[in-house]
Amino acid sequence: MPAGYAFRARWWAIALAAAACAAGIALGNWQSRRAEDKRALGAQVQRIAVHGEFLPERTVLLDNKLRGKRAGYEVVTPFRLAEGIHVLVNRGWIEAPPRRDQLPEVTTPRGRIRVEGVVLARLPQPLKLGAAAKGRVRQSLELREFAVETGLPLQAFVIEQHAGIADGLLREWPRRDAGAEKHQGYALQWYALAALAVVLALVLSFRKIEDPAK
Repeated sequence: MPAGYAFRARWWAIALAAAACAAGIALGNWQSRRAEDKRALGAQVQRIAVHGEFLPERTVLLDNKLRGKRAGYEVVTPFRLAEGIHVLVNRGWIEAPPRRDQLPEVTTPRGRIRVEGVVLARLPQPLKLGAAAKGRVRQSLELREFAVETGLPLQAFVIEQHAGIADGLLREWPRRDAGAEKHQGYALQWYALAALAVVLALVLSFRKIEDPAK
């Protein structure tokens, strides 16, 4: 009789496959949740339109903001809605001058204007390597700290300005759901690895039966 194959479980292979499969499913579920969180964030965008005037003397430039391969700043200026009511507006991006000791000239419209955008809970916070700096150029800006520093009664949110105003600033903001497809792709990869671990365990459990006549 010709030699055949029989299923004989290799418990070490099954144990490794079970561990790899569980890890793959867990990581796939985690990436799927991240994708859903990004999609939910994009769906929860709250648009806003306000009238008031900018306080250009309080403008802060957030450093190390790239657009493509160009270095620059994001321009953040307090906006007075009414007496005693202010909100921070992230107005847009401006390219940095060639020399680091020079600052860009920011054009700020005067008088009462309309600002349109979306509501953010806070400005993006990079990794802090020390105490927060004060001055016109900063790495980050905390709402509460800036309110205490300036004495301005700031609202507990930031407006990311979208509607165009003739100030020369670039307002190409990242989508709130950016990265959802990437996380979903990672999830599929982890699920595929989990399935591959099961297949390999099954393959390794089949053993060739030698022909006793040989």
